[in-house]
Amino acid sequence: MKFFVDTAEIDAIRELNDLGMVDGVTTNPSLILKSGRDILEVTKEICDLVSGPVSAEVIATEADVMIAEGRKLAAIAPNIAVKVPLTWDGLKACKVLTGEGHMVNVTLCFSANQALLAAKAGATFISPFIGRLDDINIDGMDLIADIRTIYDNYGFETQILAASIRTVNHVLESARIGADVMTAPPSVIKAMASHPLTDKGLDTFLKDAAKAGIRIL
Repeated sequence: MKFFVDTAEIDAIRELNDLGMVDGVTTNPSLILKSGRDILEVTKEICDLVSGPVSAEVIATEADVMIAEGRKLAAIAPNIAVKVPLTWDGLKACKVLTGEGHMVNVTLCFSANQALLAAKAGATFISPFIGRLDDINIDGMDLIADIRTIYDNYGFETQILAASIRTVNHVLESARIGADVMTAPPSVIKAMASHPLTDKGLDTFLKDAAKAGIRIL
């Protein structure tokens, strides 16, 4: 499974990238706002930092303007994936932009039918939002499973990018089902290393080392 980090914070991306934990980055207008940076400036910096796809989102709602914005974003760097919403206009933009050779991430997917349309339109990535479905008492993992089955049935090359991931269990279940990619905040990726039994075992080892007077350096 590929790990994308869902942030526009350069320091957080750099830390995870140095550990080999970053296969790509996803951003959106909310994350750009949080960073306090200009979208073109911070996106270029992220693209220079990581070698994998960097999703940068259009803000238009009409296809023609989405396409124009997508072309401008794609010109930032070769590893830009233009992010468009899963609307009819977004699908039109996806078709044109992928036809021009650009990577496209179709976002805000909440149904398998939507994912099927995105694959037909040539999307590079489809981003089903797990956490937001959970918020309305719908199991987001069922959506990941349905998309995986449909894509495998027909050999679609669109990659399933599990998004709106809020917990380490979301990561685990997405990996079990076979999502190609997951995108999560740095805090969730770091939390994957934590386990109470690891902490307990380490505490025991350190106490025993102190009792034994063990020194290595």
